Amino acid sequence: MLTLPDRTQIIDAFADAGRPLHFGELVKRLNVDDSDRGAFERQLDGLCYDGTLDALPGNRFKTARVKQKTSDSAGRGEEREGVLSVNARGFGFVASAEHANNDVYVEGSQLGGAMHQDRVRVRIIRRGQRGVEGEIVLVLDRGLSRVGGILRRRGKSTWVEPDDPRVRGPIALKNEIDNADGEGNSGTDGDAVIVRIARFPMFADELPQGTLEAVLGKPGELNVEAAKILLLSGIRELHSEDAVAESEAYGAVVPEEMKQGRVDFRHLPLPTIDPEDARDHDDAVWVERTDQGGYRAFIAIADVSSYVTLGTAIDREALARGCSVYLPDRAVPMLPRALSSNLCSLLPDEDRLCLCAEVTLDAGGAIRDTKLHRGVMNSRAKLTYGGVARALRLTDKQPVDPKAEALVDGLRVAQELSLLLRTKRMKRGALDFELPEAKISLDPVSGEPVSVRKRSEDPGMKKAYQLIEELMLLANEVVAQMLTARQIPTVYRVHAPPDAMKLDRLAGLCEMLNIPFDVEATQNPQLLGKLLKSFSAHPLARILNSALLRSLKQATYDTTNIGHFGLASTAYLHFTSPIRRYPDLLVHRAMHRLLLNQPSHATAEQKQQLTEAAFASSQAERKSMDVERQTSDLYRAHYMQKHLGEEFEGLVTTFVGSGAFVSIDDPFVEVLVKLEDLGEDSYEVDDLGFACTAARSGDRIALGDTMRIAITEVNLLRRTVYARRVHGDGAGEKRERPTRAERRGGKHGKKVVQDAAPMRKGKPSKNDRRPANTEKPTAKKDREDNRKGPPKTAAASKAKKTKFGPRVGKAPKVKGSKGRKR
Repeated sequence: MLTLPDRTQIIDAFADAGRPLHFGELVKRLNVDDSDRGAFERQLDGLCYDGTLDALPGNRFKTARVKQKTSDSAGRGEEREGVLSVNARGFGFVASAEHANNDVYVEGSQLGGAMHQDRVRVRIIRRGQRGVEGEIVLVLDRGLSRVGGILRRRGKSTWVEPDDPRVRGPIALKNEIDNADGEGNSGTDGDAVIVRIARFPMFADELPQGTLEAVLGKPGELNVEAAKILLLSGIRELHSEDAVAESEAYGAVVPEEMKQGRVDFRHLPLPTIDPEDARDHDDAVWVERTDQGGYRAFIAIADVSSYVTLGTAIDREALARGCSVYLPDRAVPMLPRALSSNLCSLLPDEDRLCLCAEVTLDAGGAIRDTKLHRGVMNSRAKLTYGGVARALRLTDKQPVDPKAEALVDGLRVAQELSLLLRTKRMKRGALDFELPEAKISLDPVSGEPVSVRKRSEDPGMKKAYQLIEELMLLANEVVAQMLTARQIPTVYRVHAPPDAMKLDRLAGLCEMLNIPFDVEATQNPQLLGKLLKSFSAHPLARILNSALLRSLKQATYDTTNIGHFGLASTAYLHFTSPIRRYPDLLVHRAMHRLLLNQPSHATAEQKQQLTEAAFASSQAERKSMDVERQTSDLYRAHYMQKHLGEEFEGLVTTFVGSGAFVSIDDPFVEVLVKLEDLGEDSYEVDDLGFACTAARSGDRIALGDTMRIAITEVNLLRRTVYARRVHGDGAGEKRERPTRAERRGGKHGKKVVQDAAPMRKGKPSKNDRRPANTEKPTAKKDREDNRKGPPKTAAASKAKKTKFGPRVGKAPKVKGSKGRKR
């Protein structure tokens, strides 16, 4: 029989202890039977989400601080609008910008027809020591239209089990369209599919209904899971027929009439310099020495805007896409390939239209004159960073490129200027992060990953990259300054100063490492730049850089110029990559207006369109970054399947509620070691997330420590690699047990660092919850795949059933069920 302590008994246990308590200690203090531990854990989760308890790292809890005691009726009836996040256990919470850090907790029975990520209106039903609780009264906007999952067929019934446990399911498919012409529920039982929700639920006990949008194949296969990521993000690989037709209508070469009235730069070499695996080439550079001992830099950028004009099908699709997406095996270009790979790509020995920034600088790198041109160019060579680095004698590890060797005199002048520009930029306070990036090499036949390594850390390669980086930054700044001075509306790349509150954790980290840190000084780019520079010589530089980067705000696109904090620039925009970024295309159109002496003012409607385009571009950039990260994680996880059982040594980079992430250098992957896989002892993560300590032996693992691990499992559906700690490196050895203060974040003979966001008061932070992609599949789930009918979740139990499967609609209550599990 299930017997659990009541709320009062639990609170009394904390009051008696006068400190946070571990889950295991609570079990002992409250005499919870082993058979009831799961139910007790769910009870504690409920107390965390109603604001009674706070969850701490390492499966520990404490009583929440109550700011002011109010009556249960205070605020009752108040309504808010926000975004609903559903927990896999069935409850949810609504977050709104107007009530930051004061989310509304919603029980499963109060969700109504709302689903995960919906924008909703929630009504407060009670407030007090339990926190704020509410009920969903209206769904304003649906957040999910597509869902990935597994197709199930039983007799005449067909449904989809969502991959994401937070999504209400199963999703029933209409029987009457099962055999419709080309639009039916094709596919076989067990296929990975994408389903479009055709009818959303209206009530808490109703299931959604959908139609199949794509049948991908066997779940867990590399190409299937990669295709799923793209489809769920709404990224289409193929362009519309209209956009393709408009692109191909321009032909394969630049017509002579389009070259008329432009400055002729075909006498300049203007090589392109890119990585070996670059998919487009939209910038070329050349630097000459002036008679006065200074420099004249030519930064020529492909003139995409002369082909992608406002109101065309190409333009509408480019705006919708926002940017190109780069995957390990291919690119999904923003523009049709007739433009992105040919007519707008600065291929060698081909005439191309360009917009060119001609910048004259003195011997110290100070700008003396700037001219912008509508031009025509012909690139002399397509160079790579490796070839340039070898030609400049920056490295001997890269192969010799004869074309780079032939242009080496001009490349040396460009390198001189780039060093001057970089020195000046660092002095003014620009932030220079050096974080490793994965390079995934694929088998040319199978397309499967054959190696996962860090991108070349050859110092010579870095200097060659910096040569181009500095010239691109120079061009972006001078164009921004000129458009600003002429008051021509455009889209800027802006970066606001950091929020001091977000830097509190970084301050604590620096304090523990004895690194001087002043939160107020972080509002000054120069002082923050000095702090970043001080990290470079630290043995934990990689973790410190990552912690600082995550503390900063994200750069966005905006029509209002507020400057760029990270670059310490008063005016900055993106001008140099119009093939792959829509904002650059907007900047090019503004430059044409300037150079053709067209009216600089814009109507209110035009300003609104520009603002909307800037916002859409920021959203598209975030989406593409997320897709690229997910796909990279998928390929890295797939590669690690061949290393199951093998041992590696890695660096502890992050602690989460479920364990520690360990980064391996070769292959360059990050794996999760759960707390129970750290050793036979019981490990707890400290309050600040800097370290974890064994309860009995005192064994301590801190961020930045090296750990020997063995790969135990790869879950492609969750794109996660799991490992266990290998004993013999001191794990479990008897040590003097640290004091409670030391376990809660004090010094304990080691330098420790932290890389997590601050915890939210009253509720566990998102970083403190077990991430959705770190859970192992269970045997129960495997058994469910072979059951007759949909899985026996609470939602499925409550849905009406036919002989073979679920039926959409209201269902009777099931005794003992308080809502669906998702």
